[in-house]
Amino acid sequence: QVQLVESGGGLVQAGGSLRLSCAAAGRNFIGYNMGWFRQTPGKEREFVAVIFYGPEKTYYTDSVKGRFTISRDNAKNTVYLQMNSLKPEDTAVYYCNAHAPGSDSVYDYWGQGTQVTVSS
Repeated sequence: QVQLVESGGGLVQAGGSLRLSCAAAGRNFIGYNMGWFRQTPGKEREFVAVIFYGPEKTYYTDSVKGRFTISRDNAKNTVYLQMNSLKPEDTAVYYCNAHAPGSDSVYDYWGQGTQVTVSS
């Protein structure tokens, strides 16, 4: 069974840092673009960051540029999201995503989500 398992969420004060991890199990995600999305109650899931596979270009939503860094370790089949200078508006459930370039998004893989709460 293919799984993406997120970890590293929690409660942190504004200005603090967290590092999210997403470990893939059941298959190798070589060739996949790996991303992070987030969702708050009553809102649609929104894009946060993506890292492509070879070359490892990265893109971020404007609100996290300069504060968040996405990276991947292909040997460990893991993607990370380093979040610094956290703000209360970053509070959300964060989801890991794996997308095969050129494929329909209905075939994407998603993790179960990890809660990030930033207190003011």
